[in-house]
Amino acid sequence: MQGNQKMKTLLCSVLISSGLSSQAHNVSEGYQKPTDPLVVRNLEQWQDLKFGLFMHWGTYSQWGVVESWSLCPEDESWTQRNPEHGKSYVEYVKNYENLQTTFNPVQFNPEKWAEATKKAGMKYVVFTTKHHDGFSMFDTQQSDYKITSSKTPFSKNAKADVTKEIFETFRKDGFKIGAYFSKPDWHSDDYWWSYSPPKDRNVNYDPKKYPGKWDKFKTFTFNQLNEITSRYGKIDILWLDGGWVRPFHTIDPKVEWQRTIKVEQDIDMDKIGTMVRRNQPGIIVVDRTVSGKWENYVTPEQAIPEHPLSIPWESCMTMGDSFSYVPNDHYKSSQKIIETLVKIISRGGNYLMNIAPGPNGDYDATVYERLNEISGWMDRNQSAVFATRSIAPYHEGDFYYTQAKDGSTVNVFHLNEKTEYKAPETLTFTIPESFNPKSLIIPGISSKIHWKKNGDTVEVKLPAERSKLRYALVIQMKK
Repeated sequence: MQGNQKMKTLLCSVLISSGLSSQAHNVSEGYQKPTDPLVVRNLEQWQDLKFGLFMHWGTYSQWGVVESWSLCPEDESWTQRNPEHGKSYVEYVKNYENLQTTFNPVQFNPEKWAEATKKAGMKYVVFTTKHHDGFSMFDTQQSDYKITSSKTPFSKNAKADVTKEIFETFRKDGFKIGAYFSKPDWHSDDYWWSYSPPKDRNVNYDPKKYPGKWDKFKTFTFNQLNEITSRYGKIDILWLDGGWVRPFHTIDPKVEWQRTIKVEQDIDMDKIGTMVRRNQPGIIVVDRTVSGKWENYVTPEQAIPEHPLSIPWESCMTMGDSFSYVPNDHYKSSQKIIETLVKIISRGGNYLMNIAPGPNGDYDATVYERLNEISGWMDRNQSAVFATRSIAPYHEGDFYYTQAKDGSTVNVFHLNEKTEYKAPETLTFTIPESFNPKSLIIPGISSKIHWKKNGDTVEVKLPAERSKLRYALVIQMKK
């Protein structure tokens, strides 16, 4: 199949741009194009959005540690535990789960987030309703391990159901709404059964040996997803994480982390998917790394494919070094964020940038600085970013290409990753095949632009006004 070959190309060419190995998911092969016309339409609209907000947030933000993974008994760099939080594994887990009793993010203000991210050009949001640790950031009736429990101080706040507040606020601001949900639940006794200690990230018993217990977990998961998709208004994307919870026959032995799956963990995605589509007609379902009809787009993590893909895809990458809140995190520069966006959209993808709120319920001050800086660039160049698709030659040297969906405009981005961006006096670049430019502008420059076409190239002379352009320059050519 052509889809298989496309995904094999992606697997071979993905560049991991971060050391966060805990998050380094391989992308599954065998993409299946959705046939439901409502899903197809939603997916087309989603591909127009290009820039989205990801938010990992939970009780773990109080310790400033990686989300959930320190509970996992695998001996990896990202699962290490601070002895100050517990000298033994049992003590650590107890103290981690006790973070529920001190979680009180009183500065939580989703209107502030929506305003800042919308100005920066973000057009959809994916929020972690529940990560692998099992702590629900929504008002589930299936568990008391949740932000709205009386055990949690923030439950007394009028905005205690943060998922509700975030979804309603961002929806009013025109964002598409995405619900992240972890299929594994390390707090559930029906996933990590207290009868035995957990061995790794996987279920710690054999579901075939104890089918009744596994059925209880499937019901628990189904009920929580039913709550999210029936009680929280219009939801456009269901973003399912924890790809080790999957039918055993779907395991790819070439993928290292999938080789650790030793037992059947079929959670019945057909039943779940049918239910969520009944609750939310046209919803995009992303069963990450599990190829088939429930993985409507693919999601390389902390990575960008080297080559364009003809299937819907999204890179989820962090603004800082971590998906979760870390005090004094190192946030990427505005120029780096824009360069990343340009690379992703030139290859036909979307950029889902993660920003992690802190334990007080707000972003770090540096985040707002970055968003404000990005907003100025986006104001000038948004027509080259949104509702665009990839076009050959895609990328040549410091030049990256997109085109308007109707093919009327080609956008050429010029970057300089080695230093702070300064537009040169002259730019020469290849014209896409069969495109004959009749006019040329550079957003942000009002002076006359002198340019000429030489065969399959264009040479542009930039006026002195170019000195005010920051981060990246955009040339827009129309037929």
